[in-house]
Amino acid sequence: MTPKIIFWVSVFVVFHTYILYPLLLRILASGKKGNQTFYKTPEEFPYVSILLAVFNEETIIEKKLKSLMSLEFPDKKLEIIIGSDASTDMTDTILEELTRNLAYVKFIRFNNRQGKASIINKISAQAKGEILVITDVNIMHEPLSLYYLVRHFKNENIGLVDSSMTNSGLDKQGISIQEKAYVTREVRIKNMEGKIWGTMMGPSGGFYAVRKENFHAVPGNFLVDDFYINFKVLEEEKKSINDPDSVVIEDVSNDLYEEFRRKVRISAGNFQNLNEFFRFLKNPLKPIGFCFLSHKVLRWIGPFFILGALISNFFIRHELFYSLTLLLQIILIIIPFIDLILRKIKIHIVILRFVTHFYSMNLAILTGFLWFLKGIKSNVWEPTKRNQS
Repeated sequence: MTPKIIFWVSVFVVFHTYILYPLLLRILASGKKGNQTFYKTPEEFPYVSILLAVFNEETIIEKKLKSLMSLEFPDKKLEIIIGSDASTDMTDTILEELTRNLAYVKFIRFNNRQGKASIINKISAQAKGEILVITDVNIMHEPLSLYYLVRHFKNENIGLVDSSMTNSGLDKQGISIQEKAYVTREVRIKNMEGKIWGTMMGPSGGFYAVRKENFHAVPGNFLVDDFYINFKVLEEEKKSINDPDSVVIEDVSNDLYEEFRRKVRISAGNFQNLNEFFRFLKNPLKPIGFCFLSHKVLRWIGPFFILGALISNFFIRHELFYSLTLLLQIILIIIPFIDLILRKIKIHIVILRFVTHFYSMNLAILTGFLWFLKGIKSNVWEPTKRNQS
């Protein structure tokens, strides 16, 4: 391939996954209502098991449990199972005290660290519900968020339903504004995928529901369990959708390093899932293959195309147009360093921080890929330090 071809292919790939694909979804989703087959009365609703894996969450576990208990859902059709992954702080003591007199809440302590996926696998085996709802400890709920998730399972073609994530704890001094914009855009894209084809490419992971019959135990070393669970649902030809009415709130990270660390872990897990479900790329004209390629795979390998555009541009810089595109790329790469210097002197320019966020995200993807190549033996995790306001 000539440098010009490499340059334009690289530009197109990045443009397609970030700009063209969302625009195409917007056109195709226009006028579509999505699923309209709902459970309506309390008697109709199936039994639901909420599953929560925790590790060293003493600062937030009480708030989380109170948020779960505030959910408006038939009491006789709900259980909450909490698995503590050998917590070493006061998490277990707090949970034992809070759940002592709550018949529908079950607390299980595991003595050996094993990771979120393993905990979810084990407590799901004890769940009585037809519907499993998997949630994270830092996710807080609007009272009707569970109702809006579960109502969709009246439609037998639906296997998984995700909530609509919104963020709190925004602060222009960090990257929380940029992360909120990214999360909001991702939720919108996933909602359109589900509305058009029923092929939502992975829940946000914070609060989603899956039929127990379509739930598959996650391999013990997988780092991104929600995408694996979602793709197994699609593999069984069930629909995966997002409900914008099921609103949950996440206290978004404002620290660039903490968010980078989290995204490296997610990236490594994404490549595990790519390796597992690569076969779906064989037919990119089918909805599942097209969504997987456009929304996820091209995003995951995007850093290589960003580098490809830069390096190929260097070899064709002698033409005026390409000298300008090279200059633009260099300026964009320099911006995060300028932003870093300005941040140190307490100057925060939101638009520059968006560029920093984009490049740090792609660097995290690249770092995660290298981690994946080394081999991943365990999914044991450390909670991301968030604002927890």
